[in-house]
Amino acid sequence: MSYFDNKVPPKREDRLNAVIAHQDSICGLARKGKGGKSCLIDDGERGFTQGTICLLLPALAMLNSLPDNVVLLHSALGCGSCTHSQNANVRMGSNARRGKAQDGIWLSTALDETDVISGGEDKLERAIIEADRRYRPASITIVAGCVPGIIGDDIDGVAQRLQPQVSAKLLPVHCEGFKTKIWATAYDAVYHTIGRNLLEEKGVTEHTPQDELEVLREQERLARTVNLMNVSSMGRVDEQELERLLVSLGLEVNVFPVFAHPDSFVKATRAALSISTCPTHDDYFLGYLEERFNVPSIIKHMPIGIENTSLWLRDVAARFGFEEQAERLIAAEEAELKEALEEFRPLFQGKKVFVSAGEFRALATARLLQEIGLEVVGIRSFHHDHFAEVEYEKLAREAKTDYVVDIANVQPFEEANLLNRLKPDLFLGHANGNMTASKLGIPTHVIYNTGLAYIGYRGVYELARRLHRQLLNPAYNRNLAENLRLPYSDAWYQAEPFSYLNTRGRSVNE
Repeated sequence: MSYFDNKVPPKREDRLNAVIAHQDSICGLARKGKGGKSCLIDDGERGFTQGTICLLLPALAMLNSLPDNVVLLHSALGCGSCTHSQNANVRMGSNARRGKAQDGIWLSTALDETDVISGGEDKLERAIIEADRRYRPASITIVAGCVPGIIGDDIDGVAQRLQPQVSAKLLPVHCEGFKTKIWATAYDAVYHTIGRNLLEEKGVTEHTPQDELEVLREQERLARTVNLMNVSSMGRVDEQELERLLVSLGLEVNVFPVFAHPDSFVKATRAALSISTCPTHDDYFLGYLEERFNVPSIIKHMPIGIENTSLWLRDVAARFGFEEQAERLIAAEEAELKEALEEFRPLFQGKKVFVSAGEFRALATARLLQEIGLEVVGIRSFHHDHFAEVEYEKLAREAKTDYVVDIANVQPFEEANLLNRLKPDLFLGHANGNMTASKLGIPTHVIYNTGLAYIGYRGVYELARRLHRQLLNPAYNRNLAENLRLPYSDAWYQAEPFSYLNTRGRSVNE
């Protein structure tokens, strides 16, 4: 039975044996994954935790990007407030793709104490009817937070009952954060509702004789159309870079699902190939496209850095017999890039860097940093699953020394201890996760911003250029360190950084 036959997608702990708490080294993880062996280890726990990320954040980042869609959050007041900060990306993304900045539309049922006792389904029904009346959207995504999951509200049942009464397509999305430790399950939750509700095959239409030529042209076009997957981990500038490379091979590109209109989602079922840009994001849905609609997929490599972009292109080209064109393109791109990077290398020589992000992005970016001459001394990734095994091998192969890998769902106290010991010259992390390093006086750069280039050959150059500028003038971070203090005692900085991490109930130091 397909996962998509169920109302709720499985947890990544169950589906992928994903890990959220572990400490190892780059060479240690590479050895565990060699020879086809899985480098997955038994999940640990932390005796103390400080902060994490809720499923709602990545789920809402995807859902708010859908045009003509209303996000209706069914949960307590305050849930989903991250949407306020995400709206800048929605406006920027819509302007870049359609020439007009548009706000995401989101509402909340704002469940209170009375609703917790009496149930919130009546309030949800009223909210759906009002959202449909007020905005007349193509779709309403009903996003369940923790509260309805605890009290047992049936958002699927409400959607089914109300669907005949409203014009919008009702899409239930289960993002109850307490159900899983792996917040990347949010990607599965959004793709789950897309697969169940928006990808029904259209019936075969009758064609008149004069239409036959047009039908043949359409079939030829679809035979070279690829789905380029983006769950909001790329901005338009990165999409354009990958489109440029794919079009150079003679392919047509369908970017999916961000900023794609819900009515057009069926296009994804007719492509010749689906191409992942991040296995962490895409594996659940690409498996479904292959299983249900026979759309094959490539789910290997993230096109960040020189090596990974070239490997990614070669894999795509091999599916269409375009290997010769790909090799000519790669040779030209790599030669031009190598020459352009020379001006940055003298400053990068001997500089150490720490990387923190979702696993695949952290590992692919670390490989890019190696390629431009920086030395990686530590990586923190938010979770770990088997898709990343080959990436550890790539990094270990080029590592000057073995270095720490921390699998942690944020945990800034652990990060502060590690950074204080490693003293990197540069820190790359998400925009909301650079404060610890900044206050320690370490120059920081955001590892992901939808307005900046990171992906493909252009991304290598643009990131190198920005890091070069950052290292030339680190005065801002020095001033922060001189005037601010993190809330950790000297005793903590002297303690073993993983002293709170336990595996099977044992400390990693035992």
